[in-house]
Amino acid sequence: MGVYWWLKEYVTYLSVVMGVFTLLMVIYLFNCEMDATVKLTWMFMIAVFPLPTAFFLFFTKTNSGQGRIKKRVRKLIESTKDAIVQPENVLRQVKEDGSGVAALSQYLNRNGCFPVFDRTESHYFPVGEEKFAAMLEELKKAEKYIFMEYFIVAEGYMWGRVLEVLIEKAKVGVDVRVMYDGMCEVSLLPSDYVRRLSKHGIKAKAFSPIMPVVSSHYNYRDHRKILVIDGKVAFNGGVNLADEYINRVERFGHWKDTAIMIRGAAVKSFTLLFLQMWNIDEKSPEFLPYLEDDGYCPENADGYVMPYGDCPLDEDKAGETVYMDILNRANNYVHIMTPYLILDGEMEMALKYAAERGVEVKLILPGIPDKKAAYALAKSHYSSLVRAGMKIYEYTPGFVHAKVFVSDDVKAVVGTINLDYRSLYHHFECGTFLYRTACIADIERDFQDTLAKCRQVTSESIQKEKMSYKLVGSVMKFIAPLM
Repeated sequence: MGVYWWLKEYVTYLSVVMGVFTLLMVIYLFNCEMDATVKLTWMFMIAVFPLPTAFFLFFTKTNSGQGRIKKRVRKLIESTKDAIVQPENVLRQVKEDGSGVAALSQYLNRNGCFPVFDRTESHYFPVGEEKFAAMLEELKKAEKYIFMEYFIVAEGYMWGRVLEVLIEKAKVGVDVRVMYDGMCEVSLLPSDYVRRLSKHGIKAKAFSPIMPVVSSHYNYRDHRKILVIDGKVAFNGGVNLADEYINRVERFGHWKDTAIMIRGAAVKSFTLLFLQMWNIDEKSPEFLPYLEDDGYCPENADGYVMPYGDCPLDEDKAGETVYMDILNRANNYVHIMTPYLILDGEMEMALKYAAERGVEVKLILPGIPDKKAAYALAKSHYSSLVRAGMKIYEYTPGFVHAKVFVSDDVKAVVGTINLDYRSLYHHFECGTFLYRTACIADIERDFQDTLAKCRQVTSESIQKEKMSYKLVGSVMKFIAPLM
């Protein structure tokens, strides 16, 4: 009873203190350098749970546990900013044609080394099965080294076949390195898998393995998918090393994914991206021996290729900016495939503006979701985008995992970057920007073939959507940046 009267006596003072504290936190958030949508989420959380949210915000802003890796990554990137030379004739050509590719390259090179290349052949794979077959053939040709960096490696048929080749190559002296995200050790791989691979002569690392230590560093995952062979061939795209990616097993209907293979000068950029991540914990990193230009030019080289990476530890949002640049410069169309649609205000505005100024913006999303909450959240954007003139479709046979932008028959991106907060803000990502390459026609053809298997989202279908999706989507929108 004494506690009750004590609280009753001081409740007014406590309310004033909490009110002032909340106001100060809101003022602090207004002055933070973060996306407006993210600010709104934090403000909502502060209003509902002031003290716990303030503690969580402080924890994330201080970057607890990631100071060392942030410093190391920045040092590696800074020390290799001039590791690959931009061919001057190529830069001059893309400057003169007014495409904006030279300006985009200049932006990307503020915090990295991402030249624009000619002398590069590109080949597009519309499904994971085709990429798998091609990578097996290329792996068998390896003579010097094989560098693999994948978000997911899971034991099964696909990884088993790849591993057989890697073991054979390691036996004959090929430098085989495998890097996968540490989350794999939670459910997909044994915790000692690095040691198991080392017994076969394969150098392996898990990026940021989960430890019994509280750290905001675990929020940053290595979502890249990179395979480099002898510095001559590289693969990139959405396809991980697990059986669902080649439809060997079925999880969410047919798994629609895509990938790109490049051969020639631009491969060096993927080699550099891999080595930057590999050398995070190496005392004496080696780069230059793997980045020498041997002058090789494939017979079918055409157009321009610009591989690039996105790092969550710098101030730029490279992945989002590349997508927005395509949207803002498009004249006729932008066609997109993505598994998730969790948009910040800037990306939503870019999509709507492109549609409102007459560009045909079409978006293909999954018809069968892998995550119900993310699916509901994507639907919460439908009404606004459709009103702006965008055309949205859902892939009825199953799940779309492809990350593709293609525009005006001249520009395209195939890579690992989803249209969600995790890809755009929190993950290490990469993509292959293509300009005037022959395979862009294949990418657009694949988009149209996929479109034929989709149902269109309309104003009427949005109104008839399940109430559960509407409710979950509305609620999840409050905390979308934290997903």
